[in-house]
Amino acid sequence: MSEKGPGKQGSSKSKAKKSLPSKQDAAESPCKSKTKGKGSSKAKPKATNKTLDEPYDSYLSEGVISDGLKRGTFIKGTLRINPKKYQDAFVPDPDGGSDIYLPGLTMRNRALNGDVVVIDLLHRSQWKRKELEGEDDVTDGEKRFVTQKTGKVVFILEKKHSRATTGFLKAYDKLDKTAIFSPVDHRLPRLLVPLADCPKEYLKTPSQFEKTLFVAKIENWPLDCPFAHGRLARSLGEAGEIEPETEGFLLENGVDFNDFSKEVLDCLPKDLPWKIPKEEMDKRLDLRNECIFTIDPSTARDLDDALHCKQLSDGIFEVGVHIADVSHFVKPETALNEVALARATSVYLVQRVIPMLPRLLCEELCSLNPNEDRLAFSVIWNLSPTGEILSEWVGKTVIRSCVKMAYGDAQLIIENPTKSWELGELPAISDGHSVASVAQSVLNLNKIAVSLRQARLDEGALRLDQPKVTLSLNTETGMPNGCVIYEQKDSNKLIEEFMLLANISVAKRIYRAFPDRALLRRHPKPDAKLLDDVAKISGCQEIKLDVTNSKTLQASLQGHRDKEKEPGETLLLTSLLARPMKLAQYFCTTGLPEDEEKNWHYALSIPVYTHFTSPIRRYPDVMVHRLLAASLGIDSDVREGPDRMHAIASHCNDKRSASKRVQELSTELFFSIFIRECGPLVEKGMVSGVLDKAVDVLVLRLGITVRIYCEQMPLEKYEHSKTGHKSVLSLRWKTDGEEPVIQCLAVFSPVQVIIKAKEDGLKYSAFLERPSSSQNKI
Repeated sequence: MSEKGPGKQGSSKSKAKKSLPSKQDAAESPCKSKTKGKGSSKAKPKATNKTLDEPYDSYLSEGVISDGLKRGTFIKGTLRINPKKYQDAFVPDPDGGSDIYLPGLTMRNRALNGDVVVIDLLHRSQWKRKELEGEDDVTDGEKRFVTQKTGKVVFILEKKHSRATTGFLKAYDKLDKTAIFSPVDHRLPRLLVPLADCPKEYLKTPSQFEKTLFVAKIENWPLDCPFAHGRLARSLGEAGEIEPETEGFLLENGVDFNDFSKEVLDCLPKDLPWKIPKEEMDKRLDLRNECIFTIDPSTARDLDDALHCKQLSDGIFEVGVHIADVSHFVKPETALNEVALARATSVYLVQRVIPMLPRLLCEELCSLNPNEDRLAFSVIWNLSPTGEILSEWVGKTVIRSCVKMAYGDAQLIIENPTKSWELGELPAISDGHSVASVAQSVLNLNKIAVSLRQARLDEGALRLDQPKVTLSLNTETGMPNGCVIYEQKDSNKLIEEFMLLANISVAKRIYRAFPDRALLRRHPKPDAKLLDDVAKISGCQEIKLDVTNSKTLQASLQGHRDKEKEPGETLLLTSLLARPMKLAQYFCTTGLPEDEEKNWHYALSIPVYTHFTSPIRRYPDVMVHRLLAASLGIDSDVREGPDRMHAIASHCNDKRSASKRVQELSTELFFSIFIRECGPLVEKGMVSGVLDKAVDVLVLRLGITVRIYCEQMPLEKYEHSKTGHKSVLSLRWKTDGEEPVIQCLAVFSPVQVIIKAKEDGLKYSAFLERPSSSQNKI
């Protein structure tokens, strides 16, 4: 990465200074004084130039903030800092326009990435001026411009960032008794930490700790200091090693990976092996004689969903989705419930899982393991062969799975519909059920699933399937030894369709029962401008996208898939279209008619949706189980009112985002190590973005996007040009007296990419392979 983080321009050998010689040096210098800020709490602040002694404003008072938000003079939003250009930060514009721009560290006023902040817009004369892409003035040839709102942080409503960070000790000052701590995440400020927190050996031989990864916690950030103040917590170990790096990003993202406390474990059943009490059996529908089975990844240990399918005498199919009844064990107002809510989700790393619940529950008592009686919450339908719902039953059950199948097992059945299966060709089946009956159930479910999926697409559902890298590990060393793309096959899609069907059915029920506090999941419409930009960029390559709605977009994608000129075009289109898409969010309904549009799920193209099918690994599903039980009169009313449900939804969104980020970091870490051990790789790619000095390339086999910088390649020169929405980067490769090789790159240009480890082994770099001849055609 070519950009450096705040305060990272200085040499690691330079000592901390005692003054602020200039604003340019501010990021290299520790605090000068302890003077208080002059920000007023009685009126909106005016945009003024900072003095060197006071780089930040005081936050406004809560009263002023509350009043400003009510009157609409302030804007509330979540701060997003550009990871590739730390000076740039943004907050969504509630009016739906382009994000509000916060230029430089001063304007974000000590807020960190992910914090919920209050923004005061600057005067229009200070808004950012941007060239309007593709809009040359045809009369005089001059460019046309638009303005982007610009603002500054005047208050932090919620410190969502954990304030924990991993990094390295750089320089120290014996006189000030402080050391400079440099975070790995360039979006975070450098910290001044007490020398007393540092290892004693650090003062004697600092070079010994150059590659040692430490954890620090930001405690405060004075107005007059470009450095935050913090405390050094502990050493994690050698940077670049799997466990220290993993522990570091878990801490940074606020993921609790500690062992469960005794108080939590005391909430679990004590009499083991645990048996379902007779009084509980009497309350439930007994389905233990049904041919029920699970289909999961081969490595799964937390099996929270199972299926059954049988053909009735009139040609109708009875299909059941059975979900682990986690809420039976996780009761409200217990230590177990509190830790489950606090974690909110299981976190899946490359090398291990950090569970939301103790393993006794997630891998044993709640997991729908074969040949074991298990408590479940079931949705059972009578379906026509095309998936039309004729009747529906929802209630608590007791089930007994007869077989644990992997996706690969189910896929074999689907791909060999006429095969007579022998014992041993599939996993062992218990309770007297035959291989033939299980195979026929899978085939029937798949036929119905195909119809359900087509019906959803006809109604406007959108699928943006993107490749996902899966790394295989050496069982002895734990190091990565292979890299493949996880491919979604028919067996995956089968499970997906019936989980969607169950989630939709449950969403409708809890929304009817609790219109003012149902916990649902929505997917907002994509950013209209960004989506339109993708359509225009694609149009430059004669790829037509109709972005009117999710249905027309899906039809465009499918239409191009059948006629793509270059292998990988549809994959790149999918990647480009993912950028304008917004994240799906949990939310609490209000019951107001005008909110119905806000409840809509764009990608699924349905009015109400929720999560019900994974309560072992997602806390929202546990809450939905409680709401569903209350709606059926099985359990008493849920304790949580609308305000509390809103807070739970918001917290679960935060934890889900943190989990996603950690999983991405884990994959990136193991992929970097894989490149270090097994690279370099030479892969086919396709240009996904053109900048003035670099290109972004989608590596087709791996599904990752890499940025390739012109300055890091043997080029004689390079030139960027732009006509309308078409951006072109022309590269002239160096030659040894031979004919010059010229390569012209635009979005969708096929290229060869070389991926190799950096010298320190922590990251990898990507370069273009020099073409054998000039490639001028765009």
